[in-house]
Amino acid sequence: MSAFIDFYFDFASPYSYVAAHMIEEIAERQKRSVIWHPIVIGSAFKAVGGAPMQTLPLRNEYVEKDVARLTRYLGLPYEHPSAYPVPTQAAACAFLWGQDRDPARAKEFAHKVFAAYFVEDRNIGDLDVILEIIESFGLERAAAHEALNSTQLKDRLKAETDLAMARGVFAAPFFIVDGEPFWGYSRLPILEKWLADGPF
Repeated sequence: MSAFIDFYFDFASPYSYVAAHMIEEIAERQKRSVIWHPIVIGSAFKAVGGAPMQTLPLRNEYVEKDVARLTRYLGLPYEHPSAYPVPTQAAACAFLWGQDRDPARAKEFAHKVFAAYFVEDRNIGDLDVILEIIESFGLERAAAHEALNSTQLKDRLKAETDLAMARGVFAAPFFIVDGEPFWGYSRLPILEKWLADGPF
């Protein structure tokens, strides 16, 4: 069996924000590690015939209310972003850039990006916002700016997203453990039981 739980997320997904606060605790209880994978969910929508949230008014309205209720239930801070959704390529590339250097700090970065968007109402689609978060870790803005604009990093993000879709990932959050897929934060209790008791 793999010792890893693969966690696929999009920084503009409120349910990914929720899942990011839950998955590590589950992994720790079940003696697993989590590998975080940023993806651009718009690409997956195109592949499976889905549609962006803003084009589905009834669903969009429900999700806004549901996430507010869910975060109150879980005791998580939350403020629905005034700009929603936003492009997440820069944030995802920044995560990959940081992950290569220090995976643990990259997860801290991810939490800061989620908080910037879903708590502080900062537009994480703005490259300057991402660079400011990177600077808060004591990293040089100029070096980060150069890396995030590199073709190499953008191509890597596309490859990561393509690989996720090849593994069956079509939405976020999405988890794969021992080859078994689980879609959505609501499947996390089932995922944990799968880890604790074995396949069923």
